[in-house]
Amino acid sequence: MEFRGTTICSVRRNGVVAVAGDGQVTMGESVIMKGNAVKVKRIYNDKVIVGFAGSVSDAFALSEKFEAMLQKYSGNLMRSAVELAELWRSDKGGRRLEALLIVADANSTYVVSGTGEVIEPENGICAIGSGGNYALAAARALAAATDLSAPEIAEKALKIASEICVYTNDHITVETI
Repeated sequence: MEFRGTTICSVRRNGVVAVAGDGQVTMGESVIMKGNAVKVKRIYNDKVIVGFAGSVSDAFALSEKFEAMLQKYSGNLMRSAVELAELWRSDKGGRRLEALLIVADANSTYVVSGTGEVIEPENGICAIGSGGNYALAAARALAAATDLSAPEIAEKALKIASEICVYTNDHITVETI
């Protein structure tokens, strides 16, 4: 049985980046195993925020490998993301992780996949996971139509996604830099 289901949203606005994530862990299609998981955390001396979505074990593996790259490349977010992607693509076993990360520091935000992709979002807003498209649409609309702060937008976008996506709940964790 596969454990999955979450939503992570990142918003960058007025010099602040916020990453928000819900707390639901779902087993299969119909069982909520946990409602208060924390899938957003600070790493690298609290200078980087990482949020993860996907298969739990794969998400942890991808997150740990990314954190090791940050240590290796002295906190350089872009280099760490690209080197992780290159490592994954050159892996002889070809194991693809069913997970995505949003990684952000004071200057940059990237979506990193377990298949070796690194994407920098447009307009400083991105979202991943089962409710990612709902959160992304909500965050873009809130950013365009309000003066809310980055953490307020990220949290409200997650709340909206939780009302639509059955794999997302409203136990929301928000981290900011």
